[in-house]
This record gives sequence, structure tokens and C-alpha cells, in this order.
Amino acid sequence: QVQLVESGGGLVQAGDPLRLSCAASGSIFRPNVMGWYRQAPGKQRDLVAAMASGGMTNYADSVKGRFTISRDNAKNTVYLQMNSLKPEDTAVYYCNVKLMNRDYWGQGTQVTVSS
Repeated sequence: QVQLVESGGGLVQAGDPLRLSCAASGSIFRPNVMGWYRQAPGKQRDLVAAMASGGMTNYADSVKGRFTISRDNAKNTVYLQMNSLKPEDTAVYYCNVKLMNRDYWGQGTQVTVSS
């Protein structure tokens, strides 16, 4: 079993930075993919960024150049550095781990960007 604990959400102004963290515990085997998804009210949950344990990354087009995903494999922690935030980035952000054909999710953390 895998548990994910997120932190770092909050209310910021447009243009501000924010950093999210997600610590995974339990049976974390490799290879795996750790990433972030987000869901705005009335919309589906979409990928923001993901990073494989080998280092390959994938970003949504809407965040390329503004967000950076990183991870510390020794700590089983994934980070999302969000710069130049926009009101349209407002959503609940969920940490995700893909491991052995299963998806594990965090509880979600709210990010609100005011204009």
C-alpha cells in the first residue's frame, strides 16, 4: 500500500510562485512515475506534470516554461515548483503515483490564484 501526503497549497496573487510537495510512504518500488494532476470546479482531472523514476518528464502544454517538477528518490518525494501563476491555474492539485499498474492519489491541495 502507498500513502501520499501533499503540502504547499494556498492563496496567491497572479504572478506569484508556489511550491507543492508530496511525500510517498509504503511500498515504493521502481520503476514508478510520480506526478501532479489538477481539477478545477466542473472540469475533469488533468495531468499537470509527471516524472519517472529514471528522470523523464512530461508537462501539460499550459504549464510548460512556468512549472517544474522534480523528485528526491531517496525521500520518495515529488515537488512542483509553480512560477508565474495565473488565475486559470486555480484548482485542486492531486499528487499521483503510478506503480505496478496501479494509481495512488493524495487527498488534494487547493491552489487559488487571484487576479
